Amino acid sequence: MKCTINRRAQFSASHRYWLPELSDDENQTKFGLCTRAPGHGHNYELFVSMEGDLDEYGMVLNLSDVKKVIKREVTSQLDFSYLNDVWPEFQIDTPKGGLPTTENIARVIWQRLVPHLPITNVQLFETSTLWADYKGNAMEAYLTISTHFSAAHRLALPTLTLEQNSEIYGLCARVNGHGHNYHLEVTIKGEMDPRTGMIADLVEFQNAVKTHVVKPFDHTFLNKDIPYFAEVVPTAENIAVHIRDLLRGPIKEIGASLHKVKLIESPNNSAEVYCEATAETTTPKQSATPELAAV
Repeated sequence: MKCTINRRAQFSASHRYWLPELSDDENQTKFGLCTRAPGHGHNYELFVSMEGDLDEYGMVLNLSDVKKVIKREVTSQLDFSYLNDVWPEFQIDTPKGGLPTTENIARVIWQRLVPHLPITNVQLFETSTLWADYKGNAMEAYLTISTHFSAAHRLALPTLTLEQNSEIYGLCARVNGHGHNYHLEVTIKGEMDPRTGMIADLVEFQNAVKTHVVKPFDHTFLNKDIPYFAEVVPTAENIAVHIRDLLRGPIKEIGASLHKVKLIESPNNSAEVYCEATAETTTPKQSATPELAAV
């Protein structure tokens, strides 16, 4: 019987984004405040996923042993370090060195752990709103940003009466609507540049989400202010689908692929849309929401 287990670890470290082959102005343009010497720091949070068969003791691995391996191979070396110097993979004065970006750190941690553990994913949080996943596929990685917007909506089909809508949507069908503080997670996928350690420019990624989603949606009544929802009921599922369709093109323009959109409507309700399976923009039907995993 296969089972996946996860182990959490932490380390604090600093890093700097700067490439010697670029001028100071070029570095500043490309990396912004991250070029400042001697660097800046983060409290990193690491999750290591491992898969295996259950043994006679009901374990995939002895977690005490896993903890020791992660400490020996990763956290004891990285904790309270300057990442650009600590491992050869991050030493930019060498031809094979790449910057210690979130996604590149996750990749190198995988390389350090895979000889010792049956890992399936390395997830590294640089902050609570920025994290990367690496699954062992060469230079391919996933990068996620988290943001938020506040909006009101009403769940009601225009072709139905108030009574009929109330039977389907309950209190959410009330004529004056209600509001949420939406939390949005957007994940992109791409190949890391071996030198910059990036799958896409992070600022451009953040700006794409802000320009095409957060600014248009924030402090609106979705049914009235967003034309798409004049005919489509703005459920969490349909909002996630629309955000996917809005972001697919802009993410492609920055050199990555949109992988997943997760919309958290409340602590009890969220929806996820995975993007690669759909080649064309989809307008969801009112009776169903395709390619959706609701939580």
